[in-house]
Amino acid sequence: MRRALELAARGRGRTSPNPLVGCVIVAPDGSVVGEGWHPFAGGPHAEAAALAAAGEAARGATAYVTLEPCDHHGRTPPCTEALIAAGVAEVVVAHLDPDPRVSGRGVARLEAAGVRVRVGTLAAEAEALNEAYLTSRRLGRPFVLYKAATTLDGKTATTSGESRWISGEAARERVHAWRDELDAVAVGAGTVVRDDPALTTRLPGGGRTPLKVVFDGALRTPATARLFEPDPEGVPARVVVFAAEGAPAARAERLAARGAEVVTLPAPDGRPDVAAALAHLAGRQVQSLLLEGGGTLAWSFFARRAVDRVAFFLAPKLLGGPAPGPLGGPGVHALASAFALTDLSSERVGDDLLVQGRVVYPEVD
Repeated sequence: MRRALELAARGRGRTSPNPLVGCVIVAPDGSVVGEGWHPFAGGPHAEAAALAAAGEAARGATAYVTLEPCDHHGRTPPCTEALIAAGVAEVVVAHLDPDPRVSGRGVARLEAAGVRVRVGTLAAEAEALNEAYLTSRRLGRPFVLYKAATTLDGKTATTSGESRWISGEAARERVHAWRDELDAVAVGAGTVVRDDPALTTRLPGGGRTPLKVVFDGALRTPATARLFEPDPEGVPARVVVFAAEGAPAARAERLAARGAEVVTLPAPDGRPDVAAALAHLAGRQVQSLLLEGGGTLAWSFFARRAVDRVAFFLAPKLLGGPAPGPLGGPGVHALASAFALTDLSSERVGDDLLVQGRVVYPEVD
């Protein structure tokens, strides 16, 4: 199963809206006779690839699969049918698939055909690998990773607003790797006006630039913004701008002329509603979102309980003064209402310290 998880990870950033899946076929004598993984959406599923590699050796073998095999027709035939037809004797599954088209049906179909099934092997590791997919299926919205770069005293810019660069080059490369992996990247209008980010993916070997999302209630985004420009490989930018209802039509037309899709949303506080925005993105099969700022937009996501994981780069710098921090908004009034972090990890990335954790929201009375 560990090998199957390694294989599944090869599809990072290319399988959405499908999950990452790996499969290993093991003969009765313990030898590996077939391996496969899902390389991209629409491509062969992991089980089909592994069975093709195993051929007749799959008969009587055990298949180790990182996710419950599908039992429905999509762009490819059901994997349950392929496993049964190949004569596999046993299927070991890391965990069930919450997709209602699958959820237990794959296991039931295999067992009905006389195939032994075991569920739960390395389940925690497999769920961590597919955190984005599982979140989108269970909550009906994209998985959200909030990334920020701060100094050790919690500042994201100097008192004059200078923020390039708080973190080092290695940290910025890690962010580009996330952009290559996740489906969309989001910023607020303030970040666009102040920093004019390109929001492209720039990695040594190239990479895929995600959908660019701007939360801009009054449509302050200039038509000359760099985010409308093609990526380093010449691929045209894909941009969605979430505006408040009643935003100036002339500004919307200017942005549309640059290729942006302007979507108006309810905005009770003058800012586009985060829940409505995430529902829109889910409707266009956006499974994961990298939230890059700024602090006011980040608070809007936290207030909607819509941040799943945080990644903070802590730079070995001190700025002091009334400089901004990574999280704005009104803040919480009691420690009991704090957003807690669990599943913590830390690592050195260049000169910076990267701290990651899953967000645990306070209980609501």
